[in-house]
Amino acid sequence: MNHTASSRSSSGRPTLSNTSSAPAIINHHPDANMLVEYASGSLPWGLSIAVSAHLQLCQHCQQQHAKLSALGGSCLNDAPKEAVNDDAFSRLLSNIDKASTPAEDKVIEHCQQTAAQTLVNAKRAGINAEHLPRVVKKLLPPQLRWQKISNALKSARLITGQGKHEVAFHKISKGGKVVEHDHRGLEVTLVLEGSFSDEEGIYCPGDFLVREPGQVHRPTASQNQDCLCLSVCEAPVKVTGLLGTLLNPFLSIQPA
Repeated sequence: MNHTASSRSSSGRPTLSNTSSAPAIINHHPDANMLVEYASGSLPWGLSIAVSAHLQLCQHCQQQHAKLSALGGSCLNDAPKEAVNDDAFSRLLSNIDKASTPAEDKVIEHCQQTAAQTLVNAKRAGINAEHLPRVVKKLLPPQLRWQKISNALKSARLITGQGKHEVAFHKISKGGKVVEHDHRGLEVTLVLEGSFSDEEGIYCPGDFLVREPGQVHRPTASQNQDCLCLSVCEAPVKVTGLLGTLLNPFLSIQPA
């Protein structure tokens, strides 16, 4: 089984090479604040998808999440009890039904697909479903629409029933380089297949990256395999240099 090993070019930038060994170790995780928000249910839905997917790949963060959930449960048990009406639960379910939107209904429909349907959808999209976390598999539509961003990069939006973050697959072709860019808002990236590097390191399956405004990078995929990532963005990227002057006015995100 192949995995990605690191070396450094003459410029000092991390590079990727192909060697045979055990699966890559996950080195990049959500920070403590994000895990606390996720465990408490206060993290925005788009970001929660990325954290949930990472948890399904990372035993270390599973353990951290279990500890936080246990702590939260203990706090609830110690909290003063409040009286509620007998019909409170029924009214809660009724309010949930009323609050449902067409986009949310579509997400529910996707999530109810069978395992066989998931495999078919993944194959149509050119994705190996074996490497996808369960939460991501459930979001695969019957027809994933890839959009070419550049010669090295293409993306496909996922329907998640929320309007704050764009959730999408991004695939960098093997050896491909994404244009250098800054960020206008929070961007979370979870590596699903393959690997890529930038000025700060090398990222392999399961790695969870957070980029914020002011953090400029140029992702480059390994030479031996395409790199598939799940991305959650609250704003479009900001391309640097003269090219950015031409492209940035036309860049946007489309939460769905």
